Parts: sequence; C-alpha cells; structure tokens
Amino acid sequence: MENKTLGNPNDTRYLIIISVLSVVVPLLVAFLMFMPQSGKLGDLDVSFLPQLHAVLNSLTALALIIGYYQIKKQNRRLHRFAMVSAFMLSVVFLVSYVIYHYQAAPTSYGGEGTLKMVYYFILITHIVLAAVIVPLVLLSVYFALSEQYVRHRKVSRWTFPLWLYVAITGVVVYVMISPYYS
Repeated sequence: MENKTLGNPNDTRYLIIISVLSVVVPLLVAFLMFMPQSGKLGDLDVSFLPQLHAVLNSLTALALIIGYYQIKKQNRRLHRFAMVSAFMLSVVFLVSYVIYHYQAAPTSYGGEGTLKMVYYFILITHIVLAAVIVPLVLLSVYFALSEQYVRHRKVSRWTFPLWLYVAITGVVVYVMISPYYS
C-alpha cells in the first residue's frame, strides 16, 4: 500500500503547478478584496452568493469531518469520497467567491466593541489561513492521487485542522456580517 513514498518523475511538473496556483489564487482574492470591481458583469444579481458561501463552507466542514472519521475507521473509499467532495465544494466556493467580489460592492461590519474585535480576529485568521491552506490542500490531493500516502499523511496532518478551521470560520464570519449586507 505504501508503494510510492519517494515521489515520481511527474512530481516536478505538478509541484510547479501547485506552487503557481498557491500564489495566484490568494493574489486574485486579495486583489478583489482591495480593488472591488462592482458591477462589471452588468445586472448579474449576486446577492444570494454570501448565503451560498455559508452553505458551501458548512458542507465542506461536514465532508472534512466525515473524511477524517472514515480514514480513522480505515475506510479509504468513503474517506476518498468525502475528501473529493470537500475539495470540489471548495472549488465551487472559490469560483463563486471570486464572482461575488468581482460583482458586488464590499460589505462593512457594523458591530461595535468587543464583538467587533472578535469579528476581526476571526476574519483575519480566516483570511490568512485560507491563503495558507491552498498549497496544503493541493499537495494533499496530489499526494493522494499519486499514491504517495506517506507524504499525503504528513501534509494532511496540517491540512485537515487548518482547512476545517477555515470552513467553520467562513460560516461564523458570514453569520456575524450577514445583518450588514445591503
């Protein structure tokens, strides 16, 4: 089962792609956060997307927990299904998130006091760790698909808790800011 632990000739090509995506994806999201492009897609109504993002993040967290549980039970088939589901949900989330921030005006948090500090702490850690998990998720997926299970486990030990945190805090951020959507 651990037949491929040292890598394979395709590693270099895929690791370069993973490296490029690990830089491009967070830069694109940062660009959209700091340089909003509202209205560039005409009259496209994206007002429903924040709720969809919360649902996608919730389903991602659930898939991650199921995947973790299944691998602990040695059920590789269900683990793989849950983790591929989490990955695909995250891809849909990312595409939807980019569309939303390309089209919609930014929303500011309107709370005050301690709650505002809590919101910004959660938001900042969410954003930073969302950027950090891009290469970790891509490496975890690549190592699993290329049957490099030792490397997969080493990376996934970090990927799982960070990815789960990002998914859960994505929902928390939505719940906290949702009253301020226009």
